[in-house]
Amino acid sequence: MSPRKVQFNKQDFLAAVAANLARLIFSTIRLRMNDRSGFLTNPPESPRILVFWHNRIPAISIGFLRHYPRKHPSRKGVSVLTSPSKDGDILAGVMANLGMGSVRGSSSRRGSTAIRELTALLESGVDLAITPDGPRGPKYSLGPGAVFLSQKTGIPIMLLHARYHSAIRLKTWDNFAIPLPFSRVDITIDPYLTIDPEATDLESERTKIETLLREEAEKTDLPA
Repeated sequence: MSPRKVQFNKQDFLAAVAANLARLIFSTIRLRMNDRSGFLTNPPESPRILVFWHNRIPAISIGFLRHYPRKHPSRKGVSVLTSPSKDGDILAGVMANLGMGSVRGSSSRRGSTAIRELTALLESGVDLAITPDGPRGPKYSLGPGAVFLSQKTGIPIMLLHARYHSAIRLKTWDNFAIPLPFSRVDITIDPYLTIDPEATDLESERTKIETLLREEAEKTDLPA
């Protein structure tokens, strides 16, 4: 009998390397939390839609690893909306290694399917994390998906802001930031936002949320 071949999966390998490197760097970060919602100290019974910019993924991941109230009976974990692409494969793998689930979809590919899956997850009690300008921008431009999903399900939106005090800025479409070891990261959690189920002008809701996220990001961005 010939020996069984072990198939090498490049995406899984890169995801595991990235997750281990992230854990190493994250362990050195000084983190300051400002929870204006009470999510950490008094978790709500229902899930939340977590919304933050794509270039803040590392910071929010640090906050998840250290402070997400996973032991509270109301929390069923977090799933992240990721792109159905090779880059999305790697990001989904990284999230899995860090203890988060993933849903594959975007505004251009698998959009309606992703909405159904996201709705089902919310109904099961899982918190959802969405980067509304990902996976390819434009930077700090909020797509309509999170607002539509919040109105459809009645689940409030929770905006998360992050400030890097020292970070590497990559030459990507969103200047993706990676905090330097032993640096400080500040995370702010805003009070919950509820979308009126009777609202017909979702564009005004979308614009309001985009402005809140964009103004805070531009105020705290490091120089390019």
